Amino acid sequence: MGVSHKGAISLGLLYIPVGLYTTTRNNDVRFNQLCKDTKERVKYKKYCPSCNKEVKTDAIIKGYEYENDKYVIMTEDELERIKTKKDKTIHIIQFVDLPEIDQIYYEKNYYAIPDTGAEKAFELLRTVMLSEGKVALAKTVMGTKENLIVLYPREDGIIAKTLFYQDEILPIPKQIPKVQLSDGEITMAKTLLDSLTKPFDASAYKDEYQERLRDAIMQKIRGEDILTVDNSEPSNVIDLMEALQRTIEMSDVQKKTGTM
Repeated sequence: MGVSHKGAISLGLLYIPVGLYTTTRNNDVRFNQLCKDTKERVKYKKYCPSCNKEVKTDAIIKGYEYENDKYVIMTEDELERIKTKKDKTIHIIQFVDLPEIDQIYYEKNYYAIPDTGAEKAFELLRTVMLSEGKVALAKTVMGTKENLIVLYPREDGIIAKTLFYQDEILPIPKQIPKVQLSDGEITMAKTLLDSLTKPFDASAYKDEYQERLRDAIMQKIRGEDILTVDNSEPSNVIDLMEALQRTIEMSDVQKKTGTM
């Protein structure tokens, strides 16, 4: 696994060199775009209309359009020159109680792995944050963006979570009208929640659609027709209380048969 970002966690005089590594991978089936007539793969070329030729990757530079068709060129050296010492470190700004950060701000996760020789300082930071129930709010520049980061302690290490900035969050597109709920509806809904509550086990879940997609692809490879899945739906239940009651009954049956 390649490192996504090299830096150092900085807190006062504490300096902990670390690497950030991605925490996830994409297992989805990937499709290529093909020509409808020839069934050949469609290829894309980076093309310069003035040169009338394809432009190779090593001949491409960065330019900012400040007016229509007018660009100012920024070299990699110039982009590096404007980075301060703080920009090159994951400098901690403050510590925060985890519940204070709304989930809508979280963007990506990275494993923070200390460099050789930095393990003790890293472990000290992890232990203290975990025991105090705190996370560290930090900043660092990754590429050409200054990222806001949360350093989240776990039993086995620290996760670096990048955050969206406030001005990147879109407002709710439509206000949800307030409605009145009866005591009976709330009680029934709590019963439903209780009946479906159990410890979280990530290994118990998988992408079932991707499995059906892979099966369908194999059917096509073998020259077989793709079988249509059962799309039958239960009859509509208009009454909310009746819907809750039926859902509770279904969950009880699933618990007994082990099909949840």
